[in-house]
Amino acid sequence: MSVISLAIYPIDQYIAPMQEKLKQQVLDAFQLLMRPMVRILLRYGIGYREFVEVAKTTYVGVASSDFGIRGRPTNISRVAVMTGLTRKEVKRIRDKIISGERSVAVKTTPLADVLHHWHAQADYTDSSGQPLTLQFAGENCSFSSLVRAFGGDVPPGAMRTEMKRVGVIEEDDDGALRAISRVVRPSSDHDRLITMLVHGAYAFLSNIAHNTDSDSSDSKWASRVAYTTSVPSDNTKQLRRIAGDRIWDFAESIDDVFITYEALSEDRKLSDHGDENAVAVGVFYFEEQDEDANYEW
Repeated sequence: MSVISLAIYPIDQYIAPMQEKLKQQVLDAFQLLMRPMVRILLRYGIGYREFVEVAKTTYVGVASSDFGIRGRPTNISRVAVMTGLTRKEVKRIRDKIISGERSVAVKTTPLADVLHHWHAQADYTDSSGQPLTLQFAGENCSFSSLVRAFGGDVPPGAMRTEMKRVGVIEEDDDGALRAISRVVRPSSDHDRLITMLVHGAYAFLSNIAHNTDSDSSDSKWASRVAYTTSVPSDNTKQLRRIAGDRIWDFAESIDDVFITYEALSEDRKLSDHGDENAVAVGVFYFEEQDEDANYEW
């Protein structure tokens, strides 16, 4: 006679430690991610309390909009459960969000708009798609007409002065203006920081969030990162130059595609109907310079 003995243990005692381990791994990764973020915040005199208020607002905003049922916003009680905040705190923050207090609005400048359309509009480009050299004055196909069309209420003279200052145009002896760059370089470290956070880091992290969402039925977004730990220190300068050249060439080729879509959009007049999406494509190069960053590839 055979005797079979079965030992049954609660499944919770296996699942709970696994969940805690996964949670800790995610937290460890975010701690690494936050090191450069905190370095930037401290550089601008932004302390822990200010960051916590931003973090709370973001937690409440995402929990309210992304985790509702049947398309409705998440109620205050569920947001409190999800975020660990009190219901009173959730209500305070949601009221602030609804009122529009400290809302983030990303806008381009008139200078950037004029420079972009100088490279994009058929009236201001040659047969190969390169920006034409423009005379300053004139009703048609001049720098002044370009600024009047796409520079808002900025006078053409002021636009010319600023474009020369930031180094995106050159003026010939006869007064003709030639575009020498298709993008505006941020004029200060602060401008560069905001540009990179909004159009670089945000886009890349949004890609990660999308591609790691197991509940999403959408196809994955393209994302490729090449990495190695075997580059000799005295070769990084050369590698940095090579990567910079290739990234720049790639970015310009994608920008040409975007310009084509913008031209088609103007023909279809879709912007009046909101039937358009914001799209970003990025390529990233990285060198570890933080000796205290604790991670392994």
